[in-house]
Amino acid sequence: MSETTCHMSILLDGFVAGPEQSVDNPLGKRGIELHGWHIGDERANDADEIAAAWLMRPRGAYVMGRNMFGPIRGEWDSGWRGWWGAEPPYHAPVFVLTHHPHEPIEMDGGTTFHFVTEGFDAAFARACETAGSKGVDIAGGASTVRQALLAGVVDELTLDIDPVLLGSGERLFDGIETFGFEPVEVLQSPLATHIRYRRAS
Repeated sequence: MSETTCHMSILLDGFVAGPEQSVDNPLGKRGIELHGWHIGDERANDADEIAAAWLMRPRGAYVMGRNMFGPIRGEWDSGWRGWWGAEPPYHAPVFVLTHHPHEPIEMDGGTTFHFVTEGFDAAFARACETAGSKGVDIAGGASTVRQALLAGVVDELTLDIDPVLLGSGERLFDGIETFGFEPVEVLQSPLATHIRYRRAS
């Protein structure tokens, strides 16, 4: 049976994105501070490189929320095709949760965005069917990850805990009453503590 993974950067106060997401601030205001460990900060070390390899390992399909796909709200009223340019990093089908229907968007490198209006369970089922033995990754954002955790489908959860306080934004664990994971590997750098968890037996 294939496994479902999720890998999220998170600040000490539980936020995984800043407030006021926009085209100029894809991760919300100050949200970029979550990701210095893998986007070129000179203090990054071998631990960060290993964690980045965990993050970028190929998967058979991905599930993400509409807010992660882009800042467009309501009806699809523009030619928006995602944050990542012509060749997104996924190289596999991506199932995007939305309330508004949209035709699939095929990108370079094997990524096709499919838009699912029937909710998380439907998107996850389609991703599992598509991924086969290659497994599914819950790519974010916070709301989608919470739905995956509440559904009990995540087998491996990796958190990159950044020593920063943001104060506002999007929290990852709001409404999650039971964690249900055990740490199996910990790496650290000046920029983040990377903890890989497995679902507790």
